[in-house]
Amino acid sequence: MFKIEYLTDSKGQLKGVVIPIELWRKIFLEFPQSYNELLDNFEDYCLNKAMDEAKQTPLLSKEEALKFLNEE
Repeated sequence: MFKIEYLTDSKGQLKGVVIPIELWRKIFLEFPQSYNELLDNFEDYCLNKAMDEAKQTPLLSKEEALKFLNEE
């Protein structure tokens, strides 16, 4: 697990984020050429991570899924 650090100013306002280089390399295999490529790479990383986590989560039955949806 990677520890992401948040930088704040003297008033507590968020000013930046420190991302460990190992995580940076996982997200960006190549340095993106544009802002849109940066966003696309980050989105791909997040979606892949969510898919990996979902594979480790037990599936709900139809009844359990409907109950969960009705609770929200």
